[in-house]
Amino acid sequence: MKLLSTVVFVTALAQLAPAFAQAPKKAVASPALQQEFNGFIAKFRVALKANDSAAVAGMTRLPFEDSRDVAHFRAKAYPATFTSKNRTCLQRGKAVYDRDQLNNDNYFIFCGEQIFVFTKTPSGFLFTEVGMND
Repeated sequence: MKLLSTVVFVTALAQLAPAFAQAPKKAVASPALQQEFNGFIAKFRVALKANDSAAVAGMTRLPFEDSRDVAHFRAKAYPATFTSKNRTCLQRGKAVYDRDQLNNDNYFIFCGEQIFVFTKTPSGFLFTEVGMND
């Protein structure tokens, strides 16, 4: 009877092993990548604190949403996206690292119903999009 219980247990484990083996692994940023992002977000936060739309535009991948250039971004996207509440949140929010399906390095800061996305590009990190926190 004990042998039968052991066989059933081992068989059950063998059937579950592939499910555990294929569980997604949590992405971890390398120390160099983390350091690069830390430098970027520090500058980004200084620009937000000063409410400097030109500096933020310089750290944003354009076109951004419907803003095709810096002037349009500063006039339309910046005031709508970087409200006082969002600027305060981005000053204090903890950035979370992950990789997307295209293997891009991203950091996310969650502000209420919005997710602010910062992506590693060939020229360094840039603010790339705002998504809905669902």
